[in-house]
Amino acid sequence: MNKRQSHRNSGRRSTPAPITGLPVSKNDEAVIDIIGMNHDGEGVGRAEGYTLFVSGALPGEKVRVKVLKTKKQYGYAKLLELVESSSDRIAAPCPIYDQCGGCQLQHMDYTAQLAWKRQLVVDNLMRIGKLQVSGEPVLRREQEGANQESTGASSQTGSVPGSDGMLVHPTLGMREPWRYRNKAQVPMGVTEGGLVGGFYARGSHRIIDMEACLIQHESNDEVVARVKAIGRKLGISAYDEESGQGLLRHVVVKVAFRTGEMMIVLVTNGNKIPHLDEWIQEIRAELPSVVSICQNVNKKQTNVIFGDTTRVLWGREVIYDYIGDVKFAISARSFYQVNPAQTEVLYGKTVEYAQLTGKEKVIDAYCGIGTISLFLAQHAGKVYGVEIVPEAIEDARRNAELNGMTNVTFEVGASEDVIPTWKEQGIEADVIVVDPPRKGCDPRLLETILEMKPERVVYVSCNPSTLARDLRVLEDGGYQAVEVTPVDMFPWTVHVESVAVLVRKAEK
Repeated sequence: MNKRQSHRNSGRRSTPAPITGLPVSKNDEAVIDIIGMNHDGEGVGRAEGYTLFVSGALPGEKVRVKVLKTKKQYGYAKLLELVESSSDRIAAPCPIYDQCGGCQLQHMDYTAQLAWKRQLVVDNLMRIGKLQVSGEPVLRREQEGANQESTGASSQTGSVPGSDGMLVHPTLGMREPWRYRNKAQVPMGVTEGGLVGGFYARGSHRIIDMEACLIQHESNDEVVARVKAIGRKLGISAYDEESGQGLLRHVVVKVAFRTGEMMIVLVTNGNKIPHLDEWIQEIRAELPSVVSICQNVNKKQTNVIFGDTTRVLWGREVIYDYIGDVKFAISARSFYQVNPAQTEVLYGKTVEYAQLTGKEKVIDAYCGIGTISLFLAQHAGKVYGVEIVPEAIEDARRNAELNGMTNVTFEVGASEDVIPTWKEQGIEADVIVVDPPRKGCDPRLLETILEMKPERVVYVSCNPSTLARDLRVLEDGGYQAVEVTPVDMFPWTVHVESVAVLVRKAEK
């Protein structure tokens, strides 16, 4: 081969060599036993010792599968036939469940979901955090909106304490685990019939048109359907991801469960909306519960829903809702928990774990719009909230004023920068509460907590793996992880929230 030919061939993309020596290859069929379920809700089975992940398969089932993809250590397979079904299998009630990517567990009995979510937390604590775990998984489904477990003692929560290790309680679930979401974020697209909106198909950005979603509040369904109909009537174009053309990207709807107020946010690929006056007039006439219509402009070619500019087209800037006795103003960009009934359970457990007597100083890292801070302020002497998003702090201050709470201070900045400054000013925390994003706490924040030495740390987590990682750091730094309670904020999905409490070990 001459140099020119060698150079020309070097620019070609080489096809990876097939992996040899595996017991199965792509397109093979096999009958396997499902022995578990991974964090994505896929069944885990083995073909002659080789691990296969099978979407839609449940533990305890024997299934016939077709191999879709192989890697060195594991592969993926499609469920072809249930040879033996699990007693936990149910018929999914949603007609588009097999297409939509919104839910992953509608084929699994709800009580079994709660047990699996607890086990997911336990597995992460033991495998990643290297933590000892105790407690028997006694299952219960909580009455929707009830908060009795959040105010009672640990011995009332249904687990049996072990002689050692941290106690992982049963997952706190819902008695009626449907129609719980107060926010819909619906991507828009176009078919031959005009404007459509729904959810993305699993593993793609192809939109499945949807008329009803069983985990959304009924009012959200109605608003989305009416807005799509009005958009078709007015000839509004939908945004196309590939070309970057078209106007309407998403319709975001928020409903306040306690007050019934609703907000619509039209996310657009441009500043100008054609037929705007007609659009607003039709929405007001057909949807009297809507008290706020906003526009968010996002011109970037990105998967992120919101852009930087938001303006009110008609009505109020906010809608109002309550969590317990605390009133919140919710703007178009506010982060507000999507399951109000379970949020009350989650925050009640947070307050319980903080063991407040009314005298303590509490720091709430990642405070957002002040939801947990204001819950804590009802029981603490003073609460300090810190959040890196300026708009969220503005909302938090407004919410404190809305509730007449004067024992709360909010500051903009990174927790790992602001909290040390507070310490220099003489502010010592008795309790630090963290509620980080999925990536967990910043390492510098964990170092700051260890330097501050509060008596208790309460960790609210949306990701069991980063929870386990961070608890390990705090344990190594002189804390004892005592209890964890999983809370099912998102029934029929693989997501689970958890609240953990750590206490400072006595210094020798």
